[in-house]
Amino acid sequence: MTLNVAGWDRIVRLVVAAVFILISTFVLRFNTLGIILAIVGVVLILTSLMGWCPLYSLVGFRTKR
Repeated sequence: MTLNVAGWDRIVRLVVAAVFILISTFVLRFNTLGIILAIVGVVLILTSLMGWCPLYSLVGFRTKR
């Protein structure tokens, strides 16, 4: 597993994940869209912490040099 997510990309993912989870918790109150946003937020956090994105690997894209 080669790292393919750069530092700036990891920070952006964490910020977007935090926003998604906050919206799903406080605004949408865990309705269907809220649950989807929460799941996407968790996936973004995991890919940020690992430094590897399976979607990037699938399409051959990378932000880390």
